[in-house]
Amino acid sequence: MEALLRTPLYETQKTLKAKNVPFCGWDMPIQFEGIIAEHGYCRNDVAIFDTSHMGEFFFKGDIVKSGINAAVTIDIEALPVGKCKYGFLLNVDGGVIDDLIVYKLAHDELMIVVNASRSAIDYKTFASRISVGTIEDRSNEFAKLDVQGPNAKKALEKYFDINLDDLKFFSFVQTTVMNEYCLLSRTGYTGELGFELYVSADIAVKLWDSLIADGVKPAGLGARDALRLEMGYSLYGNDLSEEISPIEANLSMFINVKRDYIGRDALKKQKEEGTSRLLLPFKTTSRRSARKDFEVYQNDVKVGFVTSAAYSPTLNVGIGFAMVDLDVFDKESTFQLKDKRGSIDANIAALPFITKK
Repeated sequence: MEALLRTPLYETQKTLKAKNVPFCGWDMPIQFEGIIAEHGYCRNDVAIFDTSHMGEFFFKGDIVKSGINAAVTIDIEALPVGKCKYGFLLNVDGGVIDDLIVYKLAHDELMIVVNASRSAIDYKTFASRISVGTIEDRSNEFAKLDVQGPNAKKALEKYFDINLDDLKFFSFVQTTVMNEYCLLSRTGYTGELGFELYVSADIAVKLWDSLIADGVKPAGLGARDALRLEMGYSLYGNDLSEEISPIEANLSMFINVKRDYIGRDALKKQKEEGTSRLLLPFKTTSRRSARKDFEVYQNDVKVGFVTSAAYSPTLNVGIGFAMVDLDVFDKESTFQLKDKRGSIDANIAALPFITKK
């Protein structure tokens, strides 16, 4: 069995009694104090997450001539410098090779942030689709910290010589922290006010320790999963895959079929003709939560499967996504989420599961 990778923060996290689990080939903290407590810190104050497992690719060259603008669903050419955007790297059938965020560093420079589990295939795919320019995998050069919560700005203000209020959602700035390079992005995966910081490994450890000393609470993958689900955010490998298109994943709002890119024709057909299945949000009727791969039954007939699920500390019920067969599924009726241990009643819900002020 191949050894798990570790982020630069592994040792310092162990001093905080992190409970680690394998995640996408990495040894990652699932919790520190506890999932519910960490969820609360992020929703009500501020928490810090280690997301250094994410991959960072850097492109330089003519965006139009290179072919990179047709490699993804994002219209990179139209993206302003200093802005970033969420989108997809698709196969020709419209399946999702990966979901990613593209950062426009300059008119001819990009940073592309990808999922750890897909980094190798992502790089190979980009390299095959680019005819001019260069793309480099510089993931090993960067660590990534996510500072999230209503007090995130307050926690970070003393570390930067810029006005953080000027940084709007899905905007970023290349600046310094602790006298070294930092790409500071007004983004996150929690639905809260938050920032993502791309820094060197050494600075990541120093900054993490300093923020913890300031009172910022560490949080792990468990809280992160509940937080993202409450906002209705998808997780690659669960809600998206090469077998699940953005249309099937109920993410049509991120798809523009008027411009040309690889996979566009398949998505256009799905938009026009509809799909036989669709990913829908649900709430259970109790505190009990399903898990990935629970089967969905209605009137004793299997009608789908669960892709993501967790207990919502905010709502005090189970929440999640289920891929259902539209020909037989009744959205107006209760259904059951089943595994070998039993059954949980659930109903279709609206997104986001919670509304932020």
